[in-house]
Amino acid sequence: MRIQNGEPARDFQVEDLFGKQISLSDFKGKKLLLSFYRYASCPLCNLRVHNLVQRYPQYHEKGLEMLGFFQSPAETIYRYVGKQDAPFSIVPDPGLEVYRLYGVEGSLVGFLKASLKVGDMISAVRKGFLPGKMDGVKTMVPADFLIGPDLIVERAYYGKDIGDHMPIPEIEAWLAAG
Repeated sequence: MRIQNGEPARDFQVEDLFGKQISLSDFKGKKLLLSFYRYASCPLCNLRVHNLVQRYPQYHEKGLEMLGFFQSPAETIYRYVGKQDAPFSIVPDPGLEVYRLYGVEGSLVGFLKASLKVGDMISAVRKGFLPGKMDGVKTMVPADFLIGPDLIVERAYYGKDIGDHMPIPEIEAWLAAG
């Protein structure tokens, strides 16, 4: 079931890419951007991670923590996403346990709609994010959640296609609102 704005975030206990134990409760008292991506070699997903890595210092200064999930196993994440040396935790979830917990699903229509995003794909390829091994559900659609210090979902965003994430200005407006 999809999460609605105003609902409590759903708790989880996972291990990140480097073996660090993480649970939702670790973020109590902090602002959190929780993101779900497709597979580790997805060019559009890597472009999004790149954009967040670039903004991380200013976001972190404003108190934002970030946590990203990929449906790929750790070794594939190391090979692709790992090149970016993200300053936030990345979690492999090849069994899709946390994806299901947050209502993140695939969509054939969303997969097909992304073929119209030629400009985004060109931007990703120019940055060196080439398609590779596809793990998991090929039609998985990203989702992002802005979670407040009280662990309430303040904004749930389910993408409309495989390259659709919460717009950066929306994240920044949420941070600016305090």
